[in-house]
Amino acid sequence: MSPSGVPFRLFRWPASLSLVRLPLALLAGLLPPAAASAQPGPPGGQVPSPLLSPPSLPSTLPGGMPLPSLPPALQQDILQRILDASGGRAPGPAQAAPPPGPALAPAAPPALPPAAHPPAPAFSAEPLSNAEAFFAARLEQPLRQFGYDTFRELAAVPPAQAALGTLPDDYVLGRDDEVLVSIRGRTRQNHALRINRDGTLLLPDLPPFTAAGLSLGALRAEIGQRVARELGGSEAFVSAGQLRQIGIFVAGEVVRPGLYGLPAMASALEALALAGGVRKTGTLRAIRVEGPRGSRVIDLYAVLGSEPGTPDLALREGERLVVPPLGAAVAVAGEVTRPGIYELPAGAATAPLEALLRLAGQPLRPAGNRFLLQGTDAQGRRVYSEVGASARLRRGDALLVQPGTDVSAGQVRLSGHVTAPLLRAAGSGGLRGLLGDPRLVKPDPYVRMGLVWRVDAETRVRRFIPFDLGRVLRRQADMRLQEADEVILLSQSEVAWLASPPVQRALRGEAAAAALSATPPSAPVSDCAALQALATAARSSPARFAHARGAGFPDFGAPPCPPVFLDHPALLPFLLDQSVLIAGEARLPGLYPILDDTGLDQVLAAAGGATDTVDLSAVELSREPLEQAGAIPLSRTLLDLRSGNFAAVRLSPRDAIRLPRGFGDRDSGPVTLAGEFVRPGIYDIRRGERLSELMTRAGGLSPQAYPYGAVFTRESVRQRQQDGFARTARELEQSLIQVAAGQAMAGAKAGGMDLGGAITAGRELAGALREARAAGRMVVEANPVILAARPELDVLLEPGDLVMVPKRPNEVTVVGAVLNPGSLQFSTGWKAAEYVRASGGAQRFADGGRAFVVLPNGQSVPAGLGAWQAGGPPIPPGSLVVVPQDPSPYETWGFVRDLTQTLGQISISAAALAVIAKQAR
Repeated sequence: MSPSGVPFRLFRWPASLSLVRLPLALLAGLLPPAAASAQPGPPGGQVPSPLLSPPSLPSTLPGGMPLPSLPPALQQDILQRILDASGGRAPGPAQAAPPPGPALAPAAPPALPPAAHPPAPAFSAEPLSNAEAFFAARLEQPLRQFGYDTFRELAAVPPAQAALGTLPDDYVLGRDDEVLVSIRGRTRQNHALRINRDGTLLLPDLPPFTAAGLSLGALRAEIGQRVARELGGSEAFVSAGQLRQIGIFVAGEVVRPGLYGLPAMASALEALALAGGVRKTGTLRAIRVEGPRGSRVIDLYAVLGSEPGTPDLALREGERLVVPPLGAAVAVAGEVTRPGIYELPAGAATAPLEALLRLAGQPLRPAGNRFLLQGTDAQGRRVYSEVGASARLRRGDALLVQPGTDVSAGQVRLSGHVTAPLLRAAGSGGLRGLLGDPRLVKPDPYVRMGLVWRVDAETRVRRFIPFDLGRVLRRQADMRLQEADEVILLSQSEVAWLASPPVQRALRGEAAAAALSATPPSAPVSDCAALQALATAARSSPARFAHARGAGFPDFGAPPCPPVFLDHPALLPFLLDQSVLIAGEARLPGLYPILDDTGLDQVLAAAGGATDTVDLSAVELSREPLEQAGAIPLSRTLLDLRSGNFAAVRLSPRDAIRLPRGFGDRDSGPVTLAGEFVRPGIYDIRRGERLSELMTRAGGLSPQAYPYGAVFTRESVRQRQQDGFARTARELEQSLIQVAAGQAMAGAKAGGMDLGGAITAGRELAGALREARAAGRMVVEANPVILAARPELDVLLEPGDLVMVPKRPNEVTVVGAVLNPGSLQFSTGWKAAEYVRASGGAQRFADGGRAFVVLPNGQSVPAGLGAWQAGGPPIPPGSLVVVPQDPSPYETWGFVRDLTQTLGQISISAAALAVIAKQAR
């Protein structure tokens, strides 16, 4: 502990440091790293000469370690003490004497200059050695030579950091070892003494004696006896200080051969680490140590591996360490604890298999292992053989440890709709034991059926065995499980998928085009092997899934393939074979797999029960006979289940239950009222309800209503109109084909007409017809007064009808071949001719004879603009007067006349749509 309370940290440095640098390094290592590193500059901002500036501390310590940052005042104090020590002056009075005991700061002993130690090399992505490449080619997998990685960590430790710890009493002292002696009693003395070159130790007030060659314990006894004899009443405390360094020469297959200075307590491992470690071309089992006291061999496998023996790793002054080339090596791969390449003992031509397995950490399995030996014959060819535990391996052999039979035995598996898949022993019980904890099953399971996927012991073919999951969970049923059984539980959502559009399309043999849950959204459902298996089975036997194909489920959406069917593709056809159809007034209609003789009550419970509108007096049961010989007549039975005894109806797979809806007066859809009603909105209707009745329910018409312009649309009418557009487009295209054929036969254009342009225009018109959406408008009477007087005009309503009554308009619109098309204010009694004249009159090529008026109720009547016509009827407000173009100047071909007729029809439809849209706004 320093006087400032900072704890010391002790470092030992090589003796080659200068007298000034060594105390600097020692003192810097004693200080904490939290001190600041900034040094104040000279006063006045002047920069002094480097030769006259006070010395500064180095930025790094020996070995490349960063110097801890110090406060400026503490730096100056350290430098002053270094300068005082180097000048030979005694420390100031502030330096207190050390306490009793071996706590003196040792001085630096002289030592051999250590060799330069470059930084440890990086060992990432190390290439294969020759031996590793040789065995990798044989085993087709890379293996590393055992033991050489140990030197990576040793080489990464800075060489100046010698091992610290208490010296044993049997440590033999030698020249340059430092001895710390503290005498207490009649006299108080502290001495840091060093054994001289001749091996003697000079202790003040005592005669010199030979200390070199003595152990530390013997030296303590010797000094204690001499102090007690020469200095009566005093006691001596002896400890070792700075140890001497020895010079060791490392040669052979090492990374950096050379002479290294090591502490006296250093071992052969430290010497090899300083030399960069042993190359992979060098041996680890026959390292020679040669010196004045003879030669010995070190087997590092006794230190790194599990070989018996205690090698002598201690080094002495004057010894040299020689690493010979690599000896015979074999490879051990496969299922062992530590696969690798191992060297045989020094001088051994073979080694027993047991010894090599011991080096590899023994096989992973305690029994049932097979040993495949890959050797070399006399011609150098690879030879494979099965060997036993008594075999012996030689140079270049490769041993592969494999299991005798790597199969699972005595297990059953629980999967599907469970919290987590698990394995159990086959002899631990049946289904009740496997499902003893109900919490293993996720919520909402399908309790009417679970499955055991069992392997036949003779044929090894798997088959499904169904069981009632609900009874098993209630501890009312059980099934004995066999080895390799897999128990599969289904969820309600997975059973609901049986009635999904992908399954229905697969039953019809159509290609599915939806997405899988286990694949990206762009992946087709055809990747679902379960659907492929179902489509194949349905095509090979169309009547097999007739009960499922005739359900009539909507083809809407594309739910993904559940994981259970991805894992078990054959499960989907099996479940459909075992299912019954629940259709009609069930809350969840669909296909439900059951066991034979299952009650209808249980199936209805899985389907959510019957709806409130069901008619239980005429429940239809369809059943195929169990006998499959000859024709298969389908029997249908009407059941009266108003008593609620559903359990009495016993079902079998492939049955169909249809729950009819009771007759009701309410129709199946709403009717929308918009516009000038007192209470517009969406109304449900009863069967046979008429427009006047619905108008009465809506409170009648407002005072601003214009019932003559009522717009009544119906979906069935719109569909028929749409079909008419498509039919007109087809007829137009047929006319184009006939005209083109006639032109080809004539070989020239008739009358200079560009027939190709007309054909192109006709094709565009046909395309526009197909894309046009029909309005679906019906001409109806919506005036309540007229409906009361003439009930036959009161239209019957259908679900989906739309009735819109606009406000009374005050304009008449004139379009077509007039000079100024537009809307004009309504004038009572005006006819079409007055409105045309008010619009600037007809154009030059206007066809007044075919002009027409679209009335507000949707009807079309002639406008009466021809010379022989009387001007037509008066025009009501909200009407549309259409004056078409006269095609006479262009009529060279009959095709053009047909085209103009079609254009006239389109213009009439467009005009009607414009009136509807205008009134709707």
